[in-house]
Amino acid sequence: MNLNRRQLLGATASVLAATGCPGILRAADPPQRSQGSHLKLSLAGYSFNRQMVRRGTPEQLDGAEMTLEKFIAFCAEMGIGATELTGYYFPREITDEYLLSLRSLTHREGLAISGTAIGNNFCLAEGEAREQQIQDCLNWIDYAAVLGAPCIRIFAGTVPQGDAEEAAVERCAAAINRCLQHAAARGVFLALENHGGITATSERMLQIIEQVDDSAWFGVNFDSGNFRTEHPLEDLRKIAPYAVNAQVKVTMTVAGEKQPTDFKAIVQILRDAGYRGYVALEYEERESPFEQIPRILDELRPLMDG
Repeated sequence: MNLNRRQLLGATASVLAATGCPGILRAADPPQRSQGSHLKLSLAGYSFNRQMVRRGTPEQLDGAEMTLEKFIAFCAEMGIGATELTGYYFPREITDEYLLSLRSLTHREGLAISGTAIGNNFCLAEGEAREQQIQDCLNWIDYAAVLGAPCIRIFAGTVPQGDAEEAAVERCAAAINRCLQHAAARGVFLALENHGGITATSERMLQIIEQVDDSAWFGVNFDSGNFRTEHPLEDLRKIAPYAVNAQVKVTMTVAGEKQPTDFKAIVQILRDAGYRGYVALEYEERESPFEQIPRILDELRPLMDG
């Protein structure tokens, strides 16, 4: 008899429970999908990182070269179907009124909100700073729910100096688990990004995933440019089945060498994994995003389904 991973874990847990052994296994499974991939194009607000103001006052935001409101208009002008409203560029004081104004604006512009993002560190040792990181994530789950954003990109973080990676992995997974129940209650996905630090390799990332509770509201943010290993495409293939959100960058680093991203290869990895969802361009190059993004979107459009 062939058992899938969830059935195997469940059977093992039943045996452990029956024998009185501790440590019942639980781990996040890849999301269940309909047959066949379906990819939709989005654009990440981080693409204008140099033009945006982070956590600004109303006066600072009004004077910025790019704001979230201007970014929404830019996405509409580009003729794409969605926008990622990255959390760094929201005002210092976030109110429901402001969130709803963005939700209204995106809908009037014919855009979906593909997600948002926070810059958290879940590897911190127990203490006030770690608790604040968890509380910030809980707050952003609420913001995302009001905004209508289905997904939050979250980070794992970095290992504190002198600490062991294994311990940091455990703390990261524990923090995600503390946030997952609230995310499920608000209908918001938590998508763990391969973003350097403790997720610099697919092996470490999968180790975290193995310690996250099995939940329909957890998955991976697949970022094409963030594995800087000898074989980043192979690493991306390993995490692709868990993807609930995806991003593509213009360049990749392969064995220490920066090179242009093979968009077709990245898209094929997502299709092979049966991914259905948004693929957000996250532009990080030095050339003007105003000039370069339209050209890159034109390269990506033929590879998408919508």
